[in-house]
Amino acid sequence: MFNLSGKVAVVTGGGSGIGQAISKLFARQGAHVEILDIDGQAAADTASAIVGAGGSAVGAPCDVSDAAGVKSAFGQIVGRRRRLDVLINNAGVAHVGNIERTSEDEFDRLYRVNVKGVFLCSQAVVPTMVGQGGGVILNMASIVSFIGVADRFAYAMSKGAVLTMTKSVAIDYVKYGVRCNCICPARIHTPFVDGFVKKNYPGREDEVLQQLAEYQPMGRMGTPDEVAYLALYLCSDEASFVTGQAYPLDGGVLNQ
Repeated sequence: MFNLSGKVAVVTGGGSGIGQAISKLFARQGAHVEILDIDGQAAADTASAIVGAGGSAVGAPCDVSDAAGVKSAFGQIVGRRRRLDVLINNAGVAHVGNIERTSEDEFDRLYRVNVKGVFLCSQAVVPTMVGQGGGVILNMASIVSFIGVADRFAYAMSKGAVLTMTKSVAIDYVKYGVRCNCICPARIHTPFVDGFVKKNYPGREDEVLQQLAEYQPMGRMGTPDEVAYLALYLCSDEASFVTGQAYPLDGGVLNQ
């Protein structure tokens, strides 16, 4: 089950955290993984680790908010591999603040990466997927796509857009064999979270990390591997009847 042999998967933001966990798992399941990250060295390091473990991967720099860069990156991938079976739209940025404490520049930055990035990468792969008779797009949304969370105004805006883009792509391309779903995690403990807490709550890191853990009824944050396992299912042939859906991975948050 969940065999990805012969498939080509692209993972944005694959140099660390959730994207890295997905990249490594998909490679273990037989996929060739193309890792894109704004940090080109992180992408290359993740790819090297995969190759060192016997998998197949290539890492390259890519800013998902840059249209020309996205077009070039995906053009090179299709040129090398001649197909593209899976796109994981994982790259993203976060922000703390309500509407009064969100500047226009910050709002635009969240939109460029979290919304425009998903648009550009999805737009880049759809023609190839349609031409080859199918494929899978998996977007990384959030529980804030469903509910309000204090001081996450711009982030919630962006992830709400990811949810509706998911449903739009799913309905537009279902007849072409292209499936599109999204995962909606609660707090996932990644190096990004550690850096985010350190930047925004200096001197209160332990306190804030404990608060983030306790937000989930399970009393902890999720792990990148737990997200990767759900991603594997949704991108596998075993999920061939699933499209247009948003899957919470939330430790019980939405059940409160």
